[in-house]
Amino acid sequence: MKWIIAVIVAALLTGFVYWQRQGVKVSYVNGLTAYNALPGREYIFQRDCYLFKLDDRVSSWPYVGDHAVVASLPAEVDPKHLDATHPTGRIIDVVRTGDRFKLVSVRRDESRHGTSISFELLFLDEAERKYPRIDAYFIMDHSPEVRGEAPSLLRAYAVERVKY
Repeated sequence: MKWIIAVIVAALLTGFVYWQRQGVKVSYVNGLTAYNALPGREYIFQRDCYLFKLDDRVSSWPYVGDHAVVASLPAEVDPKHLDATHPTGRIIDVVRTGDRFKLVSVRRDESRHGTSISFELLFLDEAERKYPRIDAYFIMDHSPEVRGEAPSLLRAYAVERVKY
């Protein structure tokens, strides 16, 4: 009987260690010097994009992007692809050129595979959206991260809104 309990405890401990190693630690880094000026800025989409979920990359919010940044997405952004299952996930909505949003949070995801920074965006017309908050990971320029600087949104996808 003692051996059975020992085996169960060992299996639970092994499962816990495996779960911890596969997990992702999420922290919000809005207050760090490199990122504190980013939240609250408003932007305008410069091209049509999809909102989508990926099977192999978990996020609290749907991702935004198109075929140029995620090759498995259809080349033409068209609502006929909504709810269609694709090799890597599912398309759930379409974002149109001119849609406005603001950057609400800067998130750092740490796992055994590495660390990545992502922006959480909120549509300005959030009450009219099924998915008002989205993850901008794929439409970001991550190259400044290697120098310890803040990433930015790719200008081909979004430009900052000028307020008068």
